[in-house]
Amino acid sequence: MKRIVVICAMLMGLVSASVSAAIGPQQLVQQTSQAMLEKLKQEKELLKAEPGRIYSLVDKIVVPHFDFEYMSQMVLAKYWRKASAAQRQAFTLEFRQLLVRTYATSLKEYADQELIYLPFREGKKKDQAMVRTEIEQAGGFPIPIDYRLRQNSRDWKVFDVVIDGVSLVTNYRTSFAKEIRAGGLDSLIDTLAKRNQEVRGE
Repeated sequence: MKRIVVICAMLMGLVSASVSAAIGPQQLVQQTSQAMLEKLKQEKELLKAEPGRIYSLVDKIVVPHFDFEYMSQMVLAKYWRKASAAQRQAFTLEFRQLLVRTYATSLKEYADQELIYLPFREGKKKDQAMVRTEIEQAGGFPIPIDYRLRQNSRDWKVFDVVIDGVSLVTNYRTSFAKEIRAGGLDSLIDTLAKRNQEVRGE
């Protein structure tokens, strides 16, 4: 799980606000992933001096282009349907913060790996798409990374990442389901909130 999250976090800063929402998902990923990776290279020394700056980069570049509510719904599955509106809102907020801090931490580990873009594949539904990539590994086989996107109005947004055949959403669903069965949804939300507060130093 840790390996999956680290790789995913390193590459998920791929959708920039500077790119038009009217372009297709494949072009969106290609243009903006390169822009994000270039940003990491440009600010490498600055990020070493100001580690906290990575959080603002993630908030600016990544957050607006991920469908956190839909991801939360998929992660909680049946527990989402049973949850109150307040619980849904609280979980989505804390889950979003969990992903942001995970991405921010792992982006620091980027080491100029090369991205390879594979032929485009449409999703199972008309409003969904799969953008397939591979990341080169020195001395090893490339790691396949598939981005699942859905179109909301004109905007394409990421709602899952599948790394080496393993879905990020599925991993969190399994992990969180165990915690919910053990202590309930409110307990899970409280646990996530405490972890997020610790990272923020509150």
